[in-house]
Amino acid sequence: MSITGIIFTIIVVGMVGLVVGFLLVTASEKFKVEVDEKVTAVREQLPGNNCGACGFPGCDGMAAAIASGQAPVNGCPVGGAPVAEKIGKIMGVEAGETVKMVAYVRCSGDCQHAKDKSEYYGIKDCRAAAAIPGKGAKACTYGCMGFGTCVKECQFDAIHVINGVAVVDRTKCKACGKCVAACPNGLIEMIPDKAHYVVSCRSQDKGKAVKDACSAGCIGCTACTRVCESDAIHMNGNVAEIDQTKCTGCGKCAEKCPVKIIHAR
Repeated sequence: MSITGIIFTIIVVGMVGLVVGFLLVTASEKFKVEVDEKVTAVREQLPGNNCGACGFPGCDGMAAAIASGQAPVNGCPVGGAPVAEKIGKIMGVEAGETVKMVAYVRCSGDCQHAKDKSEYYGIKDCRAAAAIPGKGAKACTYGCMGFGTCVKECQFDAIHVINGVAVVDRTKCKACGKCVAACPNGLIEMIPDKAHYVVSCRSQDKGKAVKDACSAGCIGCTACTRVCESDAIHMNGNVAEIDQTKCTGCGKCAEKCPVKIIHAR
């Protein structure tokens, strides 16, 4: 190829590059999406776990919702009060009171208390076991199956199966709620970190049936409800439940419980 041909090729390629570059710049200006600076600023403060505990599709969705006024500045349960305060400054509003929540597993049926009714040879997954009659090996079909599905869902290493029952580490829990959604028996619930007492059972069986399955189950005797002076504990079917907004932490319910399944936090 001659020198003239090489120069001509270089010129053509250069001109094509200039034209393509011009077209790209024009297209980017014409079709660009305006980004709200507040959305970007809020997003930078969110933890980035994309857990969905806030009710929005990930942290991007949460940031957009806060910036548009569709979500409160303290709506991220993982970030808690520190993140809420920073976002409040960005949005020019007070963060408001943020109650730290933690997950709690309402089951005392560990290997020492829960009885087995059979041998389980299926998939070691709570949701899989819940789909078959009997729900695993334990005699109590309401209790923790101990296969650790909640453990696999937790991004913060805050929940582990100990002695056959899932236990939450309050210092690590970020209240994302994934363990709550993962438990097929509905044993895990969110409670205030400052809660005084909790009922560690959710069995709806009656007295004798409870005792036949687990020695640490609520027998529905109602002794705790009768002794509470703040009207904070009531029966939900055959199991006691505490209203944390009313509980004063007097401990009388725990003292009165004959099976000792009302525990101090």
